[in-house]
Amino acid sequence: MRNVIIIGSGPAGYTAAIYAARANLAPLLIASSVQAGGELMNTTEVENFPGFPEGIQGPELMNKMQEQAERFGTEVLLDDVTEVDFSGPVKKVKTGYSGDFEASAVIFATGSAYRKIGLADEERLSGRGISWCATCDGFFFKQKTIAVVGGGDSAMEEATFLTKFADKVYVIHRRDTLRASKIMQDRAFANEKIEFIWNSEVTGISGENALDGVTLTDTVDGSTRELPLDGMFVSIGNDPRTHLIHGQLDLTAEGTIAVDGRSSRTSNTGVFAAGDVIDPTYRQAATAAASGTVAALDAEHYLASL
Repeated sequence: MRNVIIIGSGPAGYTAAIYAARANLAPLLIASSVQAGGELMNTTEVENFPGFPEGIQGPELMNKMQEQAERFGTEVLLDDVTEVDFSGPVKKVKTGYSGDFEASAVIFATGSAYRKIGLADEERLSGRGISWCATCDGFFFKQKTIAVVGGGDSAMEEATFLTKFADKVYVIHRRDTLRASKIMQDRAFANEKIEFIWNSEVTGISGENALDGVTLTDTVDGSTRELPLDGMFVSIGNDPRTHLIHGQLDLTAEGTIAVDGRSSRTSNTGVFAAGDVIDPTYRQAATAAASGTVAALDAEHYLASL
C-alpha cells in the first residue's frame, strides 16, 4: 500500500508530488496515457510563471516539473484512472492497464477540460475544422479563414497564435467587451489579421465532411447571419474534471470539489484536492502550483497523525 497517490499531472499534481517526495512519502503520480502534463501541454508561450523572465513553452515547463518530481523519488505512471473508492480508510484507485492501487491518502488534481458550445454538429466536425487547441491544430489552417470563439486570455492567446498560419482570424464574442487581461487584449487589437465580431454567438455549424461556416446570432437584436469559415477554435472556458468522484466528494455550486477553507481537505477524510478542480475563479498555473503545495502539506500532516 502507498502513502499517497496523486491523480493528475498538471502544475498542481507535479508540485504536490515534489513536496510529497521531499517529505519521503514516495508518492505515486498517475498522469494519463494521452494527456500527461495537463492543459499547459497545449500552450505556447507561458510568460507569467515565476522564474522565467523570458517566458517558457508550456510543454517544456511541464517536463521540468516532472523531472523535478522524479528527481526526489516520485513514481510517474502513464495510465488512466477509471474508478476510485474513497469509502474506507484505505483509498482504492483502479487504472485502465496497470491494475489497482491502494493508499492511505489521495490528492485529486485532475484539472479541467475544454468547454464545448453544445451544438449537435460540434462533435461531428471535431477534427474536421473544429478544434479546442490552437497549438495542436493551427498548422493545418495555413492561409485559411478561421475564427476563435471566446473573450478571455486563452481566446486572445489562441487568436494571436493562429495568425502565424491563417490569413484571417475572427474573434467571436457574445459581449461587447473582453474578459482578457489588458496585455492580451492589446496584442490582439494590434494584430491586423484579427477582426472582432461583437455581441454574437455561434448557434449553428454547417459542413458535410468539413466545416464550411457557422451561423451567428446577435445577442442584442436576435438577428442571424452566416459566416464562411475554414476552421473554428472554441475557447470559452473549462469545466472541472470531477466525473470520477461524483457521489464520493462534495461539490460546490460551480461544480468544483469543495474544500475546507484555504486547505485542500475535502469532505472525505484522507482525500485532498488541488488546482483547477477546486478553483472556479483564478485558474492559473501559479495558483495551481501553490494549491498543490497546500495539498501535499495537508496530506503529510494527515499521514503523520495516523
